Amino acid sequence: MAKVFIYPTNSLILSDLVERFGHKPLAMMGKVREKITTVGIDSPPLNITPEDPKLGLKYAAVEVPAGVRGRMSLVGPLIDEAEAAIIVGDAEISFGCMGCARTNELTKYLARKKNIPIIELVYPKSEEEGREFVYSIAEFLKSLPMEEGSA
Repeated sequence: MAKVFIYPTNSLILSDLVERFGHKPLAMMGKVREKITTVGIDSPPLNITPEDPKLGLKYAAVEVPAGVRGRMSLVGPLIDEAEAAIIVGDAEISFGCMGCARTNELTKYLARKKNIPIIELVYPKSEEEGREFVYSIAEFLKSLPMEEGSA
């Protein structure tokens, strides 16, 4: 089973496809769930600890907007953990909007920079393109190792 980073990181469609093919999706939803269910975080809806902003500095310099660092404190560790990645460009907002252009660029850059298998696709605009889109992702996921702990 490979750990597959998905972009957009909150795409339920990509997350579901990755799971259907026996791999673990690395998605924002899991990280947010950890934040809101962790005992000891006393400030909903902020749900941050004093360590979170420091973690964001690992991925983005202090000069970048705080929102980028905050998002990267969640997204960066997902990329670090990834053994493969799916990146979808030009996606409609309902497919999984990240909400921040600078974070989007940094996220894709860090994923591409990591030496892992990556498939990059353009969001489909027709039914035929949709079939090819899902087929391409399926073939990519089938090509990944299924053994636990493999790289």
